[in-house]
Amino acid sequence: MDIEFYGATREVTGSKFILMTEGVRVLMECGLYQGRRKESEKKNRVFPFDPEEFDFMILSHAHIDHSGNIPNLVKQGFTSDIFATTATIDLLKYMLIDSGYIHERDAEWINKKIKKRGEELIEPLYTVGDAEESLTYFRPLYYHDEENRSINFKFLDAGHILGSAEVLIQAEGKRVLFTGDLGRNNLPIIRDPEVPDDIDILIMESTYGNRLHRDIKDAEKDLEEIIKRTIRKKGKIIIPSFAVERAQEVIYSINSLIIEERIPDIPIYVDSPLTVDVTQVFLKHPEYFDEEAYKMLRENHIFNYGKINYIKSVEQSKALNNKEEPMIVISASGMCEHGRILHHLKNSIGDERNTILIVGFQAKNTLGRRLVDGEKEVNIFGEPYKRRAQVVELDEFSAHADRNDLIKFAKSVDPERIFLVHGEEGQIESLGEALKDLGYKVDIPEFGSHFKI
Repeated sequence: MDIEFYGATREVTGSKFILMTEGVRVLMECGLYQGRRKESEKKNRVFPFDPEEFDFMILSHAHIDHSGNIPNLVKQGFTSDIFATTATIDLLKYMLIDSGYIHERDAEWINKKIKKRGEELIEPLYTVGDAEESLTYFRPLYYHDEENRSINFKFLDAGHILGSAEVLIQAEGKRVLFTGDLGRNNLPIIRDPEVPDDIDILIMESTYGNRLHRDIKDAEKDLEEIIKRTIRKKGKIIIPSFAVERAQEVIYSINSLIIEERIPDIPIYVDSPLTVDVTQVFLKHPEYFDEEAYKMLRENHIFNYGKINYIKSVEQSKALNNKEEPMIVISASGMCEHGRILHHLKNSIGDERNTILIVGFQAKNTLGRRLVDGEKEVNIFGEPYKRRAQVVELDEFSAHADRNDLIKFAKSVDPERIFLVHGEEGQIESLGEALKDLGYKVDIPEFGSHFKI
């Protein structure tokens, strides 16, 4: 069996690798690379392999850094089955369409600039139509149901987002486990990750390989204080959030604080059409919920309690900028790279009364990362803005396992060999050294690395 790695190698976006046996060639993941525009354009547009040569594809979950380049893959000739969970497929019906729309708008924006310079116009990476076409290749697979396509594989619950899966592959006498993105225990809404045994090869993410999370209950205490403090200043709480899982977890936690009368019942605006659609997918799939979330669903206030407003129209979104009273605005994108959050940041970042609350991982070279790093001036829509609003980071809402979780998971599955992916240099190297100290054989692939296992 051979493995080649072509994404999320010593970085956290653009996940993709290839698994090959004598009888089959499988693509695992096909994510968008996110970062500097020119670098992203090159890495996303040109594949380092032939999309036509795969027997099928396996997708662990719906996040765009794992799934977002599938329409381009199909556009360039991939015509085989793509296996994913039912919830993942339902999420991507909205997410890939939204991504295609963003690429179309980005191309329009760039073309307006370069047309004035007389340069050749660009095409979008893919369009809404390309995204719709790619959705026809998806095939649902439920947790624990085995699929036999020259190799045997099945999905286990990864506990990361709705429908996220670990992929357990059996081929050539070996059991290979790919964690996808591994979740944490005791997160709101979804169940804890499954831990299989008798694993020979472990391919494991390492996003937080050198960081620890506090308990989610501690994050809720901080959230309570942040909201109260901002209300006292008569400011707004602006929360950039990923439309999938993170937004729902934050809404869930804010609802809980209101129900327990720990914070005032102030207006909450979920200003992201994609988040609104994704929340409906959550309600469609309670079979993925943990017991507490299912109880809240039965009581009809899991995502809909108090003065919460779900916004789709552009007019309603713009109207928020004219409101002066304290409020909470939850909007995408989570790394502040595109979407309506940019308008809210533009209108709020210069007011010291406001709080920008970061609740998810911010990749290098993104606006969200620059805010977390404390830059005093940032560019939004190409224009500089002084940052006077307070920026607060709550990692505890992260749906990724931390260093201790990852080490515990590796020890529990006890593989012969570990490959670490999906982690920036400092995170992945530190985790690798810790696992080596425990006696494990650890490899950290580079882009294009090829291994026989």
